[in-house]
Amino acid sequence: MELILNTFGVSLNRDNDGFVITNKDGRQRIPIVGISSIQISKGAQITSDAVMLAIEKEIEVLFMDNLGNPMGRIWSPKYGSVSTIRKGQIDFTFSKSALEWIKDVIAKKISNQQALLQMTHCPDDETETKRKKAVNRLEDYRAKVLALDGDIVNDVAPTLRGWEGVASKIYFEAVQMFLPEEYRFKERTQRPAMDVANALLNYGYGILYGKIEGALIKAGIDPYVGVLHRDDYNRPVLVYDVIELYRVWVDYVVWNLLCQKVVSEEFYSVKDDQSVWLEQLGRRVLIQSFNDYMEEVITVNGLQRSRVTQIMLYAQDLAQKFKSNA
Repeated sequence: MELILNTFGVSLNRDNDGFVITNKDGRQRIPIVGISSIQISKGAQITSDAVMLAIEKEIEVLFMDNLGNPMGRIWSPKYGSVSTIRKGQIDFTFSKSALEWIKDVIAKKISNQQALLQMTHCPDDETETKRKKAVNRLEDYRAKVLALDGDIVNDVAPTLRGWEGVASKIYFEAVQMFLPEEYRFKERTQRPAMDVANALLNYGYGILYGKIEGALIKAGIDPYVGVLHRDDYNRPVLVYDVIELYRVWVDYVVWNLLCQKVVSEEFYSVKDDQSVWLEQLGRRVLIQSFNDYMEEVITVNGLQRSRVTQIMLYAQDLAQKFKSNA
């Protein structure tokens, strides 16, 4: 369970071997059993006593920005990169194996996009024709990615980024057909979002960033050593690589919220520059919907585990891949 504090003025303190939340409505004691992380947004507070208890119980504490992205993290000293994993990670980054790995990641991302398009209901033959065309175009780029040859990632990185970008554009253009008219958008916008759909996507991806970064850290992997994303200084660029495998989970949750038309004007606000930001209600509904989805049990490689556990298992497998490369 995640303890999320995103209301202005709320505070978290320690109460013996548990936590207590204090807000304008009073105090609520929260048992520590089952809490895996604590997320603190701007305007919320946490005491040093509460932080110490979290560290003692190996509960990570994340500080989030307005887009849901982790800005800082406190974790137990029991986590940390094993030297053999870190050495192997560096060697792996400049190997042929890294190229095959990132090609597989991008190909799976495109396959996930195809799957999401194929599970949507087509209201007429024209929409079905457009969907098939989009799925086929995505398949062309997936095949190109898998067939691309090179010795290291740097040899083909611009090509990979270009094909991945075109595939994403095809995907998002096709998705528009299945959204209610009022939620359709012209293009993906990130900082800031210019419509409510992109605001939801950005915040959802931010939540997912935090989960993946935490999984990598717990597995002993350095999230700041990336494979395809290696140009941003002081950024957890490996998270940007791994998240491509799981972005579709955020997409699915957001599409469901939009298609069910549960999003109201109370979910977001429009600023003077026409940028769109999620308000407290929108963040709360999205966080709850996404966390519920992540707790659902699915089968991956024959193992039935929750989606959030599948991410942890993937990180552990990736750590072993790096370790064997040392």
